[in-house]
Amino acid sequence: MRSRYCAYVLADEPYLLKTWHSDTRPQTLDLEQSQQKWLRLKIISTELGQANEETGVVEFVATFKVNGRAEHLRERSRFARQNGQWVYLDGVHDGASSG
Repeated sequence: MRSRYCAYVLADEPYLLKTWHSDTRPQTLDLEQSQQKWLRLKIISTELGQANEETGVVEFVATFKVNGRAEHLRERSRFARQNGQWVYLDGVHDGASSG
């Protein structure tokens, strides 16, 4: 989770795609057009995801700025093991909110 957040901060599209589950991975990401400046990641909770498990869930809040205004993205992300590596499967978020 944290490495993917860092990849968003750095606009590292190859890493994000590599760590995305093949069943849900988009062909490309449009990170260059983003006006977001990522500021902070706060992990709210985790479920499963231990060494002997195949799935896990991370709930987080990411703080970013767009046009000088602080926004928050809260998401509940599902991860799964694929070829022995943890990858992002999908997530449900409640959108961005000003703060």
